[in-house]
Amino acid sequence: MPKILLIEDDPQVAQLLQITLEQKGHQIYWATSGKEAMRYLPNIDLLALDLGLPDVDGVELLKRARALRPRLPVLVLTAKDDEYTKVYCLEIGADDYMTKPFSVLEFTARVQALLRRSYGSPKITIGPLELDSEGYRATLDGRELKLSKTEFALLRTLASAPGRVWSRSELLEAVWGLTFDGTDRVVDVYINMLRKKLGDDPRNPHFIETMVGVGYRLLDFNHDDSKTS
Repeated sequence: MPKILLIEDDPQVAQLLQITLEQKGHQIYWATSGKEAMRYLPNIDLLALDLGLPDVDGVELLKRARALRPRLPVLVLTAKDDEYTKVYCLEIGADDYMTKPFSVLEFTARVQALLRRSYGSPKITIGPLELDSEGYRATLDGRELKLSKTEFALLRTLASAPGRVWSRSELLEAVWGLTFDGTDRVVDVYINMLRKKLGDDPRNPHFIETMVGVGYRLLDFNHDDSKTS
């Protein structure tokens, strides 16, 4: 489930955009200030940024976001319609630019286009495992796995970077979100559920490996990680 940070200080505009994006299957974080937005930046898939913020210049926030996340898709929203502002924002890192007022349908379409452009195909294939993010469907050797949305989101996160070790806190934020008030042990519970559905033995893993004291990783078949365990 793509995570989008919407930085917008107008509650009516923000609510409308949030509802529309959630209907498309996106997880939305809403911030009304630059200070609030910074805590979300490490764990999002797209930034929709209103330049007119109360505590920080939007252009400055764009620079910070680009420095922190060089490949993060950024869609700038602003009431300024002069060519200089548009060109300058694109030059310092914005991927797209929309002038208010704008169509919600066009906004949604541009968000979808940026996500496709940045993250490529919604389908991931890792050895015998295939994931389709648009249909929330996972198959193993052609057999469909009956996964809940949370199980799929966890597997999709691991599969987004095969071989990478994810800490519990990183997985918690990526799958459950920053507002989740439970403990990170919920990650262990869902990892065990995934292993059972994958037919994976944690003592001799073919898919999900425990890195003791660190976290978990999905073995990368393309680099023969599966042969090292």
